[in-house]
Amino acid sequence: MTNPLRAVLVGCGGISNAWLKPLSEMAGVELVGLVDLLEGNAQAQAQKYGLSGVEVSNNLSALLDHTKPDVVFDCTVPEAHMDVTIEALGRGCHVLGETPMADSMANARRMVAVARAAGKTYAVMQNRRYLADIRAVRASLESDVFGPLTTLNCDFYIASHFDGFRNQMRHALLLDMAIHAFDQARFLTGADPVSVYCKEWNPGGSWYAHGASAVAVFPMSNGMVYTYRGSWCAEGKATTLESDWRIIGQHGSILWDGGSNMSAEIAEWKDDSTSEVQPIEIAPYTGTKIGGHAGLIADFVDCIQNGRIPETACMDNIKSLAMVFAAIESADTGLPVPIEIYGDY
Repeated sequence: MTNPLRAVLVGCGGISNAWLKPLSEMAGVELVGLVDLLEGNAQAQAQKYGLSGVEVSNNLSALLDHTKPDVVFDCTVPEAHMDVTIEALGRGCHVLGETPMADSMANARRMVAVARAAGKTYAVMQNRRYLADIRAVRASLESDVFGPLTTLNCDFYIASHFDGFRNQMRHALLLDMAIHAFDQARFLTGADPVSVYCKEWNPGGSWYAHGASAVAVFPMSNGMVYTYRGSWCAEGKATTLESDWRIIGQHGSILWDGGSNMSAEIAEWKDDSTSEVQPIEIAPYTGTKIGGHAGLIADFVDCIQNGRIPETACMDNIKSLAMVFAAIESADTGLPVPIEIYGDY
């Protein structure tokens, strides 16, 4: 039997709940430390999840020296991701961190380089990949019944009244949330972005300090076009957090609301000039890669214990991050941005 991985979690704010609940119950992990700049936050989370044996600290370096973990889970704010990750990799730890991977492409590239040099695994939390519904949609697309894909559209419209940093951050939608939809687009299609044109604005009545709405158009490497429309301050008729999707192939289309509602039709040709559409079922996903945060963490732990590469490893996830920063550059300049310039990973 494989010994549990010794783990330290850094950053005990609200998002840490999505990590600590599964980690406190996961046989493959032994939590040995919690770190937060406000040590009381770490103490509160230890008490909440019954982690009486863990050490708490406001000093990551000191706790790593004392506990010598195998893995660090990074739940800090984006600006801290590079420092936490490089510190952990330098101590011989594998790292799984929250999105976005970094607060700049330069920092992301440095993190990838350090992970490679250390020979350690660094992966990023893209929890949407570990939902049964998106796995079912992707499996249908991989069957090729819809033919080559031509168009992928997604809409994200939610009125989120946050407390904290998001209300004041620049590019709150693109940097903090769109990364999930951009990664979903790559995951669903197996394609990578070629370029992007993005328009960002702050709608009237917005409670955000900066642009909370955006539209982006990405030509993709397989010849299809992916469009993203979104807003953090759209009152009424909300989409799911996973976005609302239309996927169009040469032979048919899928509508998916990001949850359990999905429908599909394909064309049946009667002769060379006429066709009729027929509904088809999308088979449920029956595999094991489910569970959102919990599923991805469990898969990451299994990868470390069995020498596999996680599908959200930094070398891949940096491509989703490149979509974010290219979209931000396009929004700032008003010009299309080729994403190849971000591609030297």
